[in-house]
Amino acid sequence: MRVLVLAKEGEQSKAATPPTPEAMADYEKFNGELVKAGVVVGAGRLSPSSQGKRVQFDGKKRTVIDGPFAETKELVAGYWLWQVRSMDEAIEWLKRAPYDGGIFEIRQVSQYEGA
Repeated sequence: MRVLVLAKEGEQSKAATPPTPEAMADYEKFNGELVKAGVVVGAGRLSPSSQGKRVQFDGKKRTVIDGPFAETKELVAGYWLWQVRSMDEAIEWLKRAPYDGGIFEIRQVSQYEGA
């Protein structure tokens, strides 16, 4: 199964504070373990919401809204796309992540016939 792991970030309307060199080394080690195990399909860090756009659909009307966005607690700061055997495996991998704080959401990617 594929799961999308969403890293939530509370205040991301401005540029995020870069991690320390030690923290970066821990992240790189963890990501290396994921890659070596064949779990990672894709990953990335997103730019601050101040650089983002939203497109709102209302019937045939399309409205573009510039960031930053008010509900910063709901922002996605980064993601991993993982190939795992189960949700339990995804949870076990995420528990090993070297984070001191934050909220992460794991969601199964729906598979449709023909896709």
